[in-house]
Amino acid sequence: MTNSDVLEKRAITPFDVSDGALYSENRWQEPFAQLRREMPVSYLPDSPYGPYWSVVTHDLVQQVELDPKTYSSSYEHGGITITDSSGEYEFPNFIAMDAPTHTAQRKVVQPSFNPSEMLAREPEIRERTRELFDALPVGEAFDWVEEVSVKLTIGMLCVLFDFPWEQWRDMKRWSDTASDVSPDQSEERMQKFFAEMYQMLGKFDELFEQERKQPPNDKILNRIIHSEAMGNMPELERLANIALLIVGGNDTTRNSMSGFVRACNMFPDQFELLRNDPSLVANAAQEIIRWQSPVTHMRRTTTCETELGGQIIPAGEKIILWYISANRDETLFTSPDVVDFTRENARRHISFGHGVHRCVGARLAEMQLAVLFEEILNRNVRVEQDGPLTYSGSCFLHEIDHMPVKMVPIG
Repeated sequence: MTNSDVLEKRAITPFDVSDGALYSENRWQEPFAQLRREMPVSYLPDSPYGPYWSVVTHDLVQQVELDPKTYSSSYEHGGITITDSSGEYEFPNFIAMDAPTHTAQRKVVQPSFNPSEMLAREPEIRERTRELFDALPVGEAFDWVEEVSVKLTIGMLCVLFDFPWEQWRDMKRWSDTASDVSPDQSEERMQKFFAEMYQMLGKFDELFEQERKQPPNDKILNRIIHSEAMGNMPELERLANIALLIVGGNDTTRNSMSGFVRACNMFPDQFELLRNDPSLVANAAQEIIRWQSPVTHMRRTTTCETELGGQIIPAGEKIILWYISANRDETLFTSPDVVDFTRENARRHISFGHGVHRCVGARLAEMQLAVLFEEILNRNVRVEQDGPLTYSGSCFLHEIDHMPVKMVPIG
């Protein structure tokens, strides 16, 4: 079969689902629904990010995730986002690596997020959440994203890294910078990007040196600096891994915390259900993570010619796994656009990925969300949206930027 024959047989998508306007205007749902019905694997020959394949159903996203040999995550092939990460601007963190390097580095950080560690951290998470709510006004408008979602998640990062709380705005800025996926790869933008990243590295190198002087312990930076796999990483690799841990620990949980308030305003019956049956909190956290889909996509690159969903895909092609679509797959989730805290298979969401690259911090995110839900219930308040919210135009993170609310006492 010639190249022209292959091209002719490709399912060409009518949508560029990387278009930021779909997300800033919150109208991404129908394009993905149509693609799930008509072409679960499709090709876009031209976009601001270059040509790419879209994979939009739950089963096919999982199929790709379970075959890392065919579908590479490596920064050497382009990385994990729709923007290419290679050459001068490569970003070599462990999630953007394949085995065996990925396996070795993941083993270093994973124990910091195991069940016993999460259990030990729960009292501190609860105390910080209570303190934050004690300072919030009741009956007055405030921005939920800025005052709750951001501060809770950044606060957790400060604890994990022994980072000074008074510098939390630096942490937020670095996280926002590191997660900013844009088709603009101009030298000016990339210089600004790496200027922020190297400022971040300078601060964390100070923290690493402090831990190097300490005996090995369970703190995440200490584990990294005393490990064979990560203790002597080159500068750029050190930078990229710090950025990964910050973004992974901040943006995704932050967006789910905001998504919970949005969902409870859109589906008030579910909040009442939760009030009447707090035992649903754990499942409610899973349902919010599914419905919000805080990470919109991940990217893989084919290492050889392969077949997926009836499409022949050559080696070296960019494959975008649209988590936000897979989590609304009608063949798996009944009425997927509706929030249902009793959904029996809510945990089957793919927001944390699947297979060897599943998010190491998933348990921490789930705990933070559950603690937040319980704090709201314990205070017997309803968080009511008090004006229009704004979404970011990111096709990588499903972000609510601002959401004015009021906390209103119940009864």
